[in-house]
Amino acid sequence: MLKEFKKFALKGNVMDMAVGVIIGGAFGKIATSLVNDILMPPLGLVLGRLDFSNLFIDLSRGNFSSLTQAKAAGAPTINYGLFLNTVIDFLIVAFAIFLVIKQMNRLISKQEEVPLVKDCPYCLSKIPMKATRCSSCTSEVK
Repeated sequence: MLKEFKKFALKGNVMDMAVGVIIGGAFGKIATSLVNDILMPPLGLVLGRLDFSNLFIDLSRGNFSSLTQAKAAGAPTINYGLFLNTVIDFLIVAFAIFLVIKQMNRLISKQEEVPLVKDCPYCLSKIPMKATRCSSCTSEVK
């Protein structure tokens, strides 16, 4: 059983998947930083010095001026500002993955464009590229 697991774990696909998960996690951190540290501050400034991470609804009806104060007091809150940051973060990651997959599909389709058949110049039937004689009319083809 240990030999089977070792064989499975060291296969190329499993290792590729592991590398993809690790890189994806690191990319997620970069996207989160992009949203929280680069995109949201200027957007908040344009919207009147609004800090999205500090937008919340206090369900206890206390008078808390920040989310940090509400959490410190143990007040139940709906943190819709943090949710907005997470949604924007997700959209950026999803768009980046879309672009990567689109490029991979383009590269794969270019590799598959090699024709597998050709037309017989005499009877116009389809024959394999390596054929030297047409299977329909038996003519020699180049």
